[in-house]
Amino acid sequence: MSKLSKAERDALPDDAFALSGRRYPIPDAGHARDALARASEFHRRGELSDEEYETVVHRARAVLGE
Repeated sequence: MSKLSKAERDALPDDAFALSGRRYPIPDAGHARDALARASEFHRRGELSDEEYETVVHRARAVLGE
């Protein structure tokens, strides 16, 4: 996955993120797959609520066409 620079991240529209607060960028398939992995990790550690996790999964899978 390519890393987004600050300028690239700042240029993304709000709907290119899975969660409000511009968290979990999902502008492309690579970032969507990474968002799924990171959300799973944070959810297991209790740092992401069930609702937030489901939102990331739903939005990332939409980007992946699943």
